[in-house]
Amino acid sequence: MASPDPYQILGVSRTADADAIRRAFRKIAKTDHPDLNPGDKAAEERFKAANAAHELLSDPERRARYDRGEIDGSGQEVPPRGYYRDQAEGAEGARYRPRDPFAGMGGGTAGAASFDPDDLEDILGLFRSREAGPRRGRDARYRLAVDFLDAVNGATRRLTLPDGRDLDVRIPPGLEDGQVLRLRGRGSPGSQGAPDGDALIEVAVGPHPFYERAGRDLRMEVPVTLAEAVLGARVAVPTPRGEVTMTVPPRSDAGTQLRLRGRGVAESGGTPAGDLLVTLRLVLGPVDDKLEEFLRRWSPPGGEDPRAAMRSGA
Repeated sequence: MASPDPYQILGVSRTADADAIRRAFRKIAKTDHPDLNPGDKAAEERFKAANAAHELLSDPERRARYDRGEIDGSGQEVPPRGYYRDQAEGAEGARYRPRDPFAGMGGGTAGAASFDPDDLEDILGLFRSREAGPRRGRDARYRLAVDFLDAVNGATRRLTLPDGRDLDVRIPPGLEDGQVLRLRGRGSPGSQGAPDGDALIEVAVGPHPFYERAGRDLRMEVPVTLAEAVLGARVAVPTPRGEVTMTVPPRSDAGTQLRLRGRGVAESGGTPAGDLLVTLRLVLGPVDDKLEEFLRRWSPPGGEDPRAAMRSGA
């Protein structure tokens, strides 16, 4: 089955720049994020597909490899040239003729020399087999897409390797986008009793529809009505670890910032939890005749001009 095309999933062209890709993903996240559609499996699958597509296309190196056909839309390696031929030649009962890796590389006419890139692996294999002594296994590198809230609260994610093995990866709270986790002894096996290599996992943290990271703090905007801002109110606010009630002080202006302590990145290893910084965004809402009539008769005390500072600094 063909792998999904990340460009089609996000609805962008193959020439789209990084900003266009990010905007396309945020547009999908604002409609299909699981937090906004509890129980909607279809929306959850659309978000997962968009998140995977964004994770691939936002990495310039992996995007270039996809465009060259070296990896598929799910990020898996595409078998190189000669892979299926070698598999067929080496299959049980199939015709198989061992090759001399040095054949065709010596004398003779230039036109007679024929070098197959697959021969290089045979040559290197011969040299490696002659090296004496134990050798530590090579480190293996992987990339893992992590949900924003998993990076904030901590989680355990399962990574399926190309050979079918599964790795359980612990995501500590506060993990940053691009950070590399090291799983010791989970890389390539060592030779002659030498230690195995490590698995190095680079993490790609996806964005969130309304949270943004600021170190261990989180930032978000919360809409409030005119009445709530002027008279004060208690409003429900979603946080990464559950909904809380926040007090909006009377006469709060648009842009007022309130702090919910301990509601940012979760505590980890003795590092205290961060805070959630909430910025009030004034939403006028429906306007009726009474409000219009009141505003026509009312004027700010002293005739205050909210744009005076802009003119004085011009």
